[in-house]
Amino acid sequence: MQQTSQGDTQTLARGDNVLEISEALNAILADVFALYMKTKNFHWHVWGPHFRDHHLLFDDQASQLLAITDEIAERVRKSGAFTLHSIGDIARRQRILDNNGKGVAAADMLEELRQDNQALVASLREAKALADRAGDNATSGLIDGWTDQAEGRAWFLLEAGRSA
Repeated sequence: MQQTSQGDTQTLARGDNVLEISEALNAILADVFALYMKTKNFHWHVWGPHFRDHHLLFDDQASQLLAITDEIAERVRKSGAFTLHSIGDIARRQRILDNNGKGVAAADMLEELRQDNQALVASLREAKALADRAGDNATSGLIDGWTDQAEGRAWFLLEAGRSA
């Protein structure tokens, strides 16, 4: 391992793949923030006969998303790279699209969030492959947990959508 320095932080870099892995994680972090905001948006604006169930589901999922943001950012920093700095930085990197619609039907909310979580799973799997090729076991292991959470969210959204 090569020792690197960024500012006052001393870290251990893991070879040539550090930049590639940190860029993948920063894109995932931007997507998680975008998905968090969209989930909260839907939490605040859901309506209909299953309001309470959907309102609580969206809030629970948003909390889960927010909880992993620090883990992702700290993993990037541990690798010796910098992470996101601003809302603008998130907007430039995010691949999950915003939804600024008014009056979105609950069934559409559920389906859109399910698809977004599935897209996040695909991005996580790509990042895991990078980490595995680099022998970055710590990042790979963290990604396993984040993938399981995203798959769980997608499953809950699918099942909730059957009743919407």
